[in-house]
Amino acid sequence: MLVEKNVPLQPFNTFHIVAKAQALVRITQESDVLAVLADPEWGATPKFVLGGGSNIVLTGDVKPLVLKVEVKGRRLVSETAKAFIVEAGAGEVWHDFVAWTLAQGYPGLENMALIPGTVGASPVQNVGAYGVELQDRFESLDAMDLQTGQVFTLNAAQCAFGYRDSVFKHGGTVQRGVHQTMGLKDRALILRVKFALPKAWKPVLGYADIEKKMAEHGCTTPAAQQIFDWVCAVRRAKLPDPAVIGNVGSFFKNPTVTPEQCADIIARDPKVVHYHLADGAIKLAAGWLIDSCGWKGKSVGQAGVFEKQALVLVNRGAGTDGNGATGGEVMTLAKAIQTSVYERFGILLEPEPVVV
Repeated sequence: MLVEKNVPLQPFNTFHIVAKAQALVRITQESDVLAVLADPEWGATPKFVLGGGSNIVLTGDVKPLVLKVEVKGRRLVSETAKAFIVEAGAGEVWHDFVAWTLAQGYPGLENMALIPGTVGASPVQNVGAYGVELQDRFESLDAMDLQTGQVFTLNAAQCAFGYRDSVFKHGGTVQRGVHQTMGLKDRALILRVKFALPKAWKPVLGYADIEKKMAEHGCTTPAAQQIFDWVCAVRRAKLPDPAVIGNVGSFFKNPTVTPEQCADIIARDPKVVHYHLADGAIKLAAGWLIDSCGWKGKSVGQAGVFEKQALVLVNRGAGTDGNGATGGEVMTLAKAIQTSVYERFGILLEPEPVVV
């Protein structure tokens, strides 16, 4: 087992915030975790699981032992009458895995193309885009208990999926409907994730950006690969590439409100962007709320609001010389945005990334 000391984390977080891990171990297989747990120095120490770093804001050096997940592998596990069961290692790049599934003839993940991060992080956040969430295609996952070293399997109900949420983001008890599960934050490391990709595939449409692409191409029944290509084009046009401009994608969750709350906001701001949900609630576009408060293009230090999409906060500094945005600047900007949106609309925006 190789424990690396004072490891720069700037390459391992998509905000490119300068910080260090006091100690880091690369996890490529189960035995690597077992070696850590059996080690007299590192076994009982606090641990921090790091995937692609696409959903974290580092506010300083990381003191817990960093477990950098690099478990690889992609395969068709089995087939049922209704689905292809496909598995990927937690360290696989999510977008590359989505592209691979389509190349193999297993559609179903195309709407979630180009989401940054790794496969192992996808159930933690219950990632989603353009009408599809991970839970819609999820079969199960294998994880390791960071106290006992035991490997266990969770199904969708046990993961307690919610909007950009899961059992892996909470300690204590997580309640989802009739299901109650113990929170697994900092208690488990995801090793592999299985997906059930439907054989009777149908395109998931209905979002304005996708409908615009359909109109442009004169296509009413797009294939999965076409949706994949459209989603990639739309995301590249709207969102900054983390390799060029540091960011974590959407910084705030889209809030949900009651029809009465929405009617009140519409009375004051008729142009508010909103979507009706199946349960009767209404989802508001957080980017529109932020933009309406005048934040697009504004900055706090080297942390700024992206000019093309107010929902995205960016690192305006190169970061390579230590002059990029700090985690403190990012969070100061985020809190200022929360305050102004709350003062105008009475809605408290909830950040998506984990603050470390």
